[in-house]
Amino acid sequence: MANAEHSGRPAEAFGAAAVDATRARLRVARLGLWLVAAVLAVRQLAAVLSTPSGERLTDLETWVGEHGVLHVEGSLYESTQFTGTPFVGLVLKPFTRAAEQALGWGWTFGSLLLVVALGLVAARALPQPVGRRTALLAAPVAISLLMLSLPVRNALWLGQTSIIPVLLVLLGCFAVRGAHADRIGGVLIGVAAAFQPTVLLFVPLLWFTDRRRAAVSTGVTFLACTAVAWAAMAQDSYTYWVHHMAGVGLGGEADDLANQSLHGALLRLGLNGPLEIALFLLLGAAVAVLALRRAVRYARDGQLLLAVAVTGCAAVAVSPTTWQHQLLWVLPALVGRVGKRASDRLVWPVAVVLVMTLPAKMMLPNMAALYPLRDNIVLLAALAAAVAVPFLSRTSPYFDTPVPTSYAPPVPARFKHVPLLPFLRRVLTRPNLLLELLLIRVTYAAYSQVRLAATGGSNSAGRARAEEHGREILDIERFLHLDIEHAINHAVVKIGWLRDFFDFYYTSFHFVVPLAVLGVLYWRRPVDYRWARASLGFTTLLALVGFWLYPLAPPRLMPGLGIIDTVHGVQDFSKPDYGTLTHLTNQYAAMPSLHFGWSLWCGVAIAVIAPRMWMKALGLLHPLFTVAAIVATGNHWVLDAVGGAAVVAAGFGLAYLFQGPRARVTTLPSIEGAATVPPPATGAGSPPRVTGAGSPPRVTEAGSPPPAADTAPAAGDVSSGSPPPAKGRTGS
Repeated sequence: MANAEHSGRPAEAFGAAAVDATRARLRVARLGLWLVAAVLAVRQLAAVLSTPSGERLTDLETWVGEHGVLHVEGSLYESTQFTGTPFVGLVLKPFTRAAEQALGWGWTFGSLLLVVALGLVAARALPQPVGRRTALLAAPVAISLLMLSLPVRNALWLGQTSIIPVLLVLLGCFAVRGAHADRIGGVLIGVAAAFQPTVLLFVPLLWFTDRRRAAVSTGVTFLACTAVAWAAMAQDSYTYWVHHMAGVGLGGEADDLANQSLHGALLRLGLNGPLEIALFLLLGAAVAVLALRRAVRYARDGQLLLAVAVTGCAAVAVSPTTWQHQLLWVLPALVGRVGKRASDRLVWPVAVVLVMTLPAKMMLPNMAALYPLRDNIVLLAALAAAVAVPFLSRTSPYFDTPVPTSYAPPVPARFKHVPLLPFLRRVLTRPNLLLELLLIRVTYAAYSQVRLAATGGSNSAGRARAEEHGREILDIERFLHLDIEHAINHAVVKIGWLRDFFDFYYTSFHFVVPLAVLGVLYWRRPVDYRWARASLGFTTLLALVGFWLYPLAPPRLMPGLGIIDTVHGVQDFSKPDYGTLTHLTNQYAAMPSLHFGWSLWCGVAIAVIAPRMWMKALGLLHPLFTVAAIVATGNHWVLDAVGGAAVVAAGFGLAYLFQGPRARVTTLPSIEGAATVPPPATGAGSPPRVTGAGSPPRVTEAGSPPPAADTAPAAGDVSSGSPPPAKGRTGS
């Protein structure tokens, strides 16, 4: 919320009615976000408690005795499942009087309360001053993100205590007030260090930010807690601190993918022995020093929450073992502001949220060359936050007033209520490339998962339903005299070079052409890129609904039809699971045909945007070749292509409905240079003025040259952050 607060839009005059309407929208949004947070909390509670007792809270199995009575016999570390310090074991001792079922309810509900408290404290710790929107919405947003994050979900599932040290540190830094704030805060952070020893990295942070009493209190409290645990459980303390070297080896093998520390990454890269240990110690020391220097600078700059996040990310990296439930320190790092342009402000927080809420396989494609990045993606995010990401200082003129976004003049629509979302104005500048690639990858991964899940139930039920739908399609085509699949398929099979051509076209151009069109539009026509991307997204979403509701067997998977599968080879119809869900694709996701749909989208986009007639004609040839290929190879019915055309039309229609007509503008590459021009000194609250060579170009109707330098700009011209007012539009 803090990153999105200053979007770079120009100030607009607000009347009393507009202010009241804005406040009403904020209240509704806040209520909706609190409702989302409550639903997520109930979902997490139900997910844990609905799991059989032997499969939930597995890291607390040390405490479960016979007949569900909790007690401990022998050492805490007889099983490597328990990864906490001896002090954690001492704290958990009172729970041995409870029954296992009561522990499940109490532990899960108590952990959810800790998450809520953590979100509230983090929301209040945002750098001041914050806007009204951020102040109202930050708490429910923070709690919702925590509920969705993998570390919190993992901690709730396993029964871990990793939420407690993060909450104690935030309480010690932000919630304690009064004459003894430093000492009380130090005690809280010291107890957190007794739970997670790498929290001791906060001692130098406190020391170098002139909170030396808190630093001393932290160290003394940690030693006292550890000493008490050693006195009460000497054998367990020796096992943890000496035998396991502060917990190394607990929870699993150190080279497991779940260990997102430098030590785990080096082991996964094949290093071991003294060389690996020496390199780990050297890299760990370098990360700790660099991160603490940055954290001290941000703390003195008034960004204490960012300083805490940077230090926590360093603790993640330098710990010998950092399991998934201990990675919560990375999430607060999203409060850092990165980038001079308003359009770049969301790149870092979106990346952090995706890394912390989605599996690594959804972030990067399944390519061997990317395995080192994918296997260590959370560690890389922690290292980036700790030592690399250039967070803006509060003294930067771009901190509160980034270079504003330039908008195209609105194009009048034929219908009264179009666009339905007028605040989604057409942006002139191209979007951030890293954010685009990240969102495209995540969206495609989600698309693949939904497509795989749309099987119509079990394999046998899915096959029967899909073949029944196939017979329905065939009957409709026969009624319409469109059942040409068999004739075309057998005619093409007899001509070797034509068969090879259609096989190659079917397998090669499905992804290449849409990506090429998006790439050209991104580089040459950024305004049209956003329009085309939105329509493609709506098209794909509607196709997924079709896959889910109407699984359909393609002609090549219809027994008795006699279609030859020219791409995949001969199908063995005697196997009960042929053609159903595989590791690669759902064979029954045929209606509508996205092979044809995406090709038609490419043809329409090229025909609308291309400046030459031969380019438009060439673009329209692609869907013609594609529809011929999908029918000739037996992969789709003719009506599948009709369905593909329908979702493409609906996709363009929804883009028009929500955002209005396509902006008819031309832009120059120099518009991207606006972010590099430092703003001159301005009055308080004034946005930086962009002038000179980096200024955005004027915007004209497509096909018209820009006005001469010595002429007055036309009424529709747009400068940075100053789009012409739209009728009936108010700021928010």
